[in-house]
Amino acid sequence: MTGYIFRFIKLNFGLFLYGLGIIVTMRANVGYAPWEVLHSGISQTLGVSIGLVNTAVGALIVAMVFLLGEKIGLGTIFNMFMIGLFMDLILFLDFIPLFSNFWIGTLVLILGLFIISLGTYFYISSAFGAGPRDSLMVAVTRKTGLPVGLCRGILEVSVVLIGWFLGGMVGLGTVISAFAIGFCVQITFKLLKFDPTQVQHETFGVMFQNLRNLRKHN
Repeated sequence: MTGYIFRFIKLNFGLFLYGLGIIVTMRANVGYAPWEVLHSGISQTLGVSIGLVNTAVGALIVAMVFLLGEKIGLGTIFNMFMIGLFMDLILFLDFIPLFSNFWIGTLVLILGLFIISLGTYFYISSAFGAGPRDSLMVAVTRKTGLPVGLCRGILEVSVVLIGWFLGGMVGLGTVISAFAIGFCVQITFKLLKFDPTQVQHETFGVMFQNLRNLRKHN
């Protein structure tokens, strides 16, 4: 049970860092990352918080990937709710300044991407399941048979176009984010000697079975 508590804390710490990293990239003010272009566009159109939009879009994607046959874990659900909650909390506390210098903003954007990468490490290593958007990428790849990189590219271009049409902020930072996030994740994982392919994620069924077994032994 102690192991589950530690993993649960690790999951939520990772999601907090992920939300923090997203806000840092937004406050860099050089163009939002692809999914944040969509979220901010919907937020402006509907007049609701970007954190709420993040959660609502995540819920829609979870429903889609479930119908497409992907397995869902605790991490999938917490990713859906907690990142948006943390984003709204960080925006409410308003401790991250809005940068106006392009070059400083670019450096801040890259810092935000590394924070997201560190959050990804904690979140994935908790082994509670993939996030909604990661699951969607996997589902599309499986259904179409296209390369995963191409599927990710199609998804990100699509959300940027929809978000831009709705008024989301597109700039050079959008392009930098799309290309640099993989590089930042790779560096972070290498420094931490972490191989995400070795993680065996628990679906809800496996988690409940393991918890029942723990109770029996206790």
